[in-house]
Amino acid sequence: MSEPKSSVHPVDFIWSEVVRDAEAAIRAEPLLGGVFHNAVLHHGSLEAALAYRFADKLATREMNQQLLREIADGAYAASPALGQAARADMVAVFERDPACHRLLQPLMYFKGFQAVQAYRVGHWLLEQGRRDLAFFVQMRVSEVFGVDIHPGARIGQGIMIDHAHSIVIGETAVVGDNVSMLHSVTLGGTGKEEEDRHPKIADGVLIGAGAKVLGNIRVGHCSRIAAGSVVLEEVPPMKTVAGVPARIVGEAGCSQPSVMMDQLLGVRGSEPR
Repeated sequence: MSEPKSSVHPVDFIWSEVVRDAEAAIRAEPLLGGVFHNAVLHHGSLEAALAYRFADKLATREMNQQLLREIADGAYAASPALGQAARADMVAVFERDPACHRLLQPLMYFKGFQAVQAYRVGHWLLEQGRRDLAFFVQMRVSEVFGVDIHPGARIGQGIMIDHAHSIVIGETAVVGDNVSMLHSVTLGGTGKEEEDRHPKIADGVLIGAGAKVLGNIRVGHCSRIAAGSVVLEEVPPMKTVAGVPARIVGEAGCSQPSVMMDQLLGVRGSEPR
């Protein structure tokens, strides 16, 4: 069951801000009062709210909301790292997405954030040996959000997936911390290999819309992959690659491409807010 609101820990600034956002949203739009109470104000922690959202979004006639809620509550209770990663992801979305003006938005409206948090629960289930439950979560995330992340993939924190339509991340893919990617990105294999066959994305990488990174190759830290590129070879750190097949076209242009979100080749972006 969810915690009473009175148990909000005073040092959890992110959750406290989400609560304030929800209260302000109700004042601005009273018709959504029930929605925000159910999704935010009824809960005493971000973990409880995430578990509710997970269950509410993924429930089916085969697996009802109560059972999914118990699964997610158990995951968050057993692994504090899940909540830590969720907070880092939420801040990443807020800082990098110009359409995000409140911390409340990723939790309520952004399917990229919600899909990544559901993947994290599925990955935890897989690590516990609960393979079929993990695959059930993967299936429902794909059906509900249009995001297909294998529960075996390893994904860091501070992740932003903007728009998040048609994202595919394969079983042996590794994604580092503070990575940003846009819609229609694929981190896939190149054939029917059964071993380590998917890309390794280092910290701070920016992957543009529609880019395909294929095979067991490494994309170096703080590099940029231009929209629509097909990457088949290793990308050195702090470089920009573009084209089909992708080739190095210059430097990354800044020290933190995934934060700057500058996708214009040869043009340096503005400082992050």
